[in-house]
Amino acid sequence: MSPRAGSTGPHTLAFVESPVQLLNVLEWAHTSAQNGTAPGAGLTLVVLSPNDPMTRGQLRRMAELARDEGHSVRWEEARGGTTAPFHTIGGLAPLLRRARRIVMGDPFSRYVQLLLTITRAPDLVVVDDGTATMEFVAQLARGERLVRWHRKGGRPGPRDLLFAPVSSLARRRLTPSERRTVEVFSSMPIDETPIGVRVTANDFSWTRARFGPPRLTKGADLVGTSLVETGVVDGDRYLQAVRTLARSHGATRYFAHRRESAEKLHRLAAETGLEIVRPDLPLELIARRGPIGRTILSFPSTVVHTLPLALAGTEVRVAVCDIDPAWLTENASPRAQGFLSGVTGTARDVHRLSAVTSA
Repeated sequence: MSPRAGSTGPHTLAFVESPVQLLNVLEWAHTSAQNGTAPGAGLTLVVLSPNDPMTRGQLRRMAELARDEGHSVRWEEARGGTTAPFHTIGGLAPLLRRARRIVMGDPFSRYVQLLLTITRAPDLVVVDDGTATMEFVAQLARGERLVRWHRKGGRPGPRDLLFAPVSSLARRRLTPSERRTVEVFSSMPIDETPIGVRVTANDFSWTRARFGPPRLTKGADLVGTSLVETGVVDGDRYLQAVRTLARSHGATRYFAHRRESAEKLHRLAAETGLEIVRPDLPLELIARRGPIGRTILSFPSTVVHTLPLALAGTEVRVAVCDIDPAWLTENASPRAQGFLSGVTGTARDVHRLSAVTSA
């Protein structure tokens, strides 16, 4: 929809909580401008800042890139104390009520779900938040409550029950109707498309136009994952797998996920000899800028879908190593193994490696 004459405030309001979400908002704006479905510049990006220092650092860098593209950035210390959410939501309420389009990176976020209860915007857009997008679309298609895939199954906890009315309303808002359009902008494979939802492919055209092509090194690089931190994979098994992969493929660098703990990374460096790299931007941009290895090794994660797109036209090979069921912790969700296998099995233009079993 076009802005109403004389309207005030941003026509498009985007909410992000991670660097990857912000990257995918930039990709959406670029693609929408090319398709003529939305203006490429002039949207207002609201960063609901987390507390993690590495994530904040990447978000600051991504915010600079967004400003370079002509967008406004509003930084909110959304988690800066007990009263922060009230100040944040109160300050954003007028913008939410006036915005004609809302773009969000994480529909599972309780913050975003709460904000959705305020807006009456007729256009809603969900951009990729990694593999969680696949689960979100499937749950929406089946009419299920919105629950992250790695959450352990069973009965909802007290906080879930308390928040249930908000989550339920957010799910209804994310369901297309005569008065509301819903778009999913994704590089993920989507099998179950909810009725009325428009799916637009994210091919990382902005990233490819803005950066690279990269200089390639002779060796291999390994991409880290936060599966240990989220309680899905056992830490010792993970370290064994990294050690074996590095030795088998001659990897020299380990690109840490922003959520990986300092203790785990220190142990990885000491026991594998890998150089630990903490990227200051999402890996898609790091890889596209280079230098990057001719082979990139990864466990099942978002990057097995996004890196082949971002590196299209280069000679980089992306290889993915399956997760052995024996690596899973007793706290892992019953859905974890199937979901991770699906992430690997649906990846295009990647080389599949069998799961490593020991060092």
